Amino acid sequence: MASVQSVLQKLKLKYNKPFTAPSVPLEKLRAMQEDAAERIPLPKDVRTQTVVAGGVDAEWVHPHEAPKEKVLMYLHGGAYVMGSCNTHRALAAQIARACGMRALVLDYRLAPEHPCPAAIHDSVAAYRWLLHNGIQPGDLVIAGDSAGGGLALATLLSLRDSGEPMPAAAVCITPWADLTGMAESVKTRAKADPCLWPDHFSFAGHYAGAHDRCDPLLSPLYADLSGLPPLLIQAAGDHILLSDSTGLAQRAKDAGVAVTLEVWQGMWHAFHLHAPQLPEARSAIEAIGSFVGRQLETRGLGARACL
Repeated sequence: MASVQSVLQKLKLKYNKPFTAPSVPLEKLRAMQEDAAERIPLPKDVRTQTVVAGGVDAEWVHPHEAPKEKVLMYLHGGAYVMGSCNTHRALAAQIARACGMRALVLDYRLAPEHPCPAAIHDSVAAYRWLLHNGIQPGDLVIAGDSAGGGLALATLLSLRDSGEPMPAAAVCITPWADLTGMAESVKTRAKADPCLWPDHFSFAGHYAGAHDRCDPLLSPLYADLSGLPPLLIQAAGDHILLSDSTGLAQRAKDAGVAVTLEVWQGMWHAFHLHAPQLPEARSAIEAIGSFVGRQLETRGLGARACL
């Protein structure tokens, strides 16, 4: 049963939906998102530090008790055209604390100023920087929401294809994994979705540029996912991108990837951003922490067995 908080939040989102339509100028949408983030407090036990990670602007988000050697590399959402460390700092902190890790949040380059593959290059560069600075692959997890979830998968595909070591796991939160806009849920969930319109796929053109939107690095739903680490995909039931998550889970399973799919009924796009006020968001973040803990423990046991 949906919480009272989620019912009220959904009504608020529906009321504000016209103000975040793709017809609103992008600069205004960016400013609105940044302004909203300023009103979200950071947990008191978390410290931050700006850093340049392999040439990419980034920020360490470090819960007080988290060890330095375990890192969550977090890729923010925003349709590849919005978002920043600022907009997703609080969410990254909450997830990092649940996982018992510190987070590296990337300010990867945005479209349309920097279309694909700029964001992928930035993410891969930051991952390599972490390895160069002594972080072991088995102590690394890549996570992201929305476009950041798709970017997390594109990063894994790029690392796999270049023969580089995989992280222990990846977490995709309501991922945008099919930029074509042709998925079934784009039609079947359009009325239920309190946040997104099918017209939001116009942002895909800013990121894709001249690339085919079926390119696996743009739309990982069409990729061969074999060789990827264990995946957690958290989907929302009232979401036009629901088919992205269910389709990804099936393709991952078919490719022999250990995949966990959670569909949070009655929820919407990136509902985790409404933690800690939303009970469902808190529960989803706790589930991420449990999943990551299991994967890190499994990798640790495997490493010790090889000694």
